[in-house]
Amino acid sequence: MAGKRLIWKLYPSYLVIILIAVVGILWLASDAFHAFHLEEAARNLQAHCRSVESQVADGLADPGSTALREITRDLAERTESRITLIRPDGVVVADSAANPDEMDNHGNRPEVKKALKGVTGESDRYSHTLGQHMVYVAIPVIQNKEVVGVVRVSLARRTVDRALHDIYIKLIIGGLLVAAMAGFICYLVSRHISRPLEEMEEGAKRFAAGQLDRRLPVYDSEELGELAQAMNEMAAELGERIHTIVRQKGEQDTVLSSMVEGVLAVDKEERLITINRAAAEMLGIRPEEARGKFLQEAVRNADLQRLMVTAQRQGGRIDREIVLRDHGQRFLQANGTALRDSEGKEIGALVVLSDVTRLRKLERMRRDFVANVSHEWKTPLTSIKGFVETLANGALNDPEYAQRFLAIIAKHTDRLNAIIDDLLTLSQLEQDSESEDVQHPECALRPILTSAIDLCRQRAAKKDIRIASTCPADLKLHVNAALIEQALVNLMDNAVKYSDNDSEIHVRAEQAEDEVKISVKDHGCGIAPEHHDRLFERFYRVDRARSRRLGGTGLGLAIVKHIAQAHRGHVTVESEPGQGTTFSIYLPAIKPS
Repeated sequence: MAGKRLIWKLYPSYLVIILIAVVGILWLASDAFHAFHLEEAARNLQAHCRSVESQVADGLADPGSTALREITRDLAERTESRITLIRPDGVVVADSAANPDEMDNHGNRPEVKKALKGVTGESDRYSHTLGQHMVYVAIPVIQNKEVVGVVRVSLARRTVDRALHDIYIKLIIGGLLVAAMAGFICYLVSRHISRPLEEMEEGAKRFAAGQLDRRLPVYDSEELGELAQAMNEMAAELGERIHTIVRQKGEQDTVLSSMVEGVLAVDKEERLITINRAAAEMLGIRPEEARGKFLQEAVRNADLQRLMVTAQRQGGRIDREIVLRDHGQRFLQANGTALRDSEGKEIGALVVLSDVTRLRKLERMRRDFVANVSHEWKTPLTSIKGFVETLANGALNDPEYAQRFLAIIAKHTDRLNAIIDDLLTLSQLEQDSESEDVQHPECALRPILTSAIDLCRQRAAKKDIRIASTCPADLKLHVNAALIEQALVNLMDNAVKYSDNDSEIHVRAEQAEDEVKISVKDHGCGIAPEHHDRLFERFYRVDRARSRRLGGTGLGLAIVKHIAQAHRGHVTVESEPGQGTTFSIYLPAIKPS
């Protein structure tokens, strides 16, 4: 809950102090003025008494004298006061405001008692005779060192209060003006104190919002100036540290995003705290959505989850291979270890993923290649060995059998030579492709197609297979003519082998955007889709028995693939069982100058 602003805490307290001070001063001043006026009134009354004393001293002995009463009334009118003459026994001789004969004995009045004792008496009390509050001063009249009477002069209290009322009004007005001026000055002082603090508060909010390049003004007040300077130094230090952290984080993110290996880190609760782009692509997730989620929620792979748990529990390095089957089979090499902070405390687990799918495929291809080569060589070698042993055991003496066995041995030898020639061709293509030694002069494509068709036409004629071609006369490419011709011969040779009698093979060349497509289409038995991905592997056969019977080495399509790659192109296959097959070679087109 937001509190009050500092100015509204300082200013009211200052106002209260001002009001207390002003009220106290007014009270003391009014009390002093009140006492002063009473004293002044008493002195005036005492002076009147002295002036009256000299005129009435001789007549006090005669209580029935009317002269005293006349003098008393005349003096009272001139002094605007009440004058009373009293004998020592308390009997009122004369009074300017009442009939003495009807007045009580005044010997018990406080001021009269003091005067009868020879001293001046003063009193501020209610008068029962006049029915109002009066101020009295009484002095003794002394003759021959004896008190012969008392002269008392009094003044109505309201007269004094009336004079004081005007003074009180002026005091109140003056006090209010002083309080208003002091209040305004206090407001300015409060504002002067609170304004720098408010500016520092705004500055602190800007610092909290990340605007660390702004600075606070350094105030002339020592405390506030030091505080502002300290906050500026804090902002500069924070800005430098945040800049360093951001730079380091940017470098770390750049390194992680540039890594081929995938990196995942989880905390002790198995929430993902870090995942780079490579790991997200391997696991098929989005990094921004996966961060902060539980590993079981983000990645649905039990092997990876167990690896994370084991890495946290054991703390050492753990190596495992994980297989992903979501989008085809992928092999990941996972290296897990405990994740520790700068103090060595375990805070989670870290796993580095390496995609070894291609390596596993190469290993499988190597195993298959060794097995296939061994198998392809074993069959003719076994046949050759068998017929040689047969000849050695006596069949050599029979010209008919010897001639037939030697022909079979020669056939298998030719097959071995064909396999070796194709392997050497593949090896040479791979070497030339890696070293970019394949020459790519500009050649017209139609003569290459025509030459390849001529080489295959005799074999096609044996099965009454027609070979048609379509190729623009002006279509040219940067290619090695001999290699492209060999690739086309291999494709057409396969088409002839697997096509039915009295069918047609169509060879088409056309340019599409920045590529030239050369396709060989037959109407043979077709190939099931599950074989398409492996057709271009060495020694891979859809139907081993039929392929071997037709005389293939199992390396023709692999040679086609490598020839296309040597020309920075690629080869594809489109086929369905019973619908024929189309092999297409895509080669870069000549860019217009």
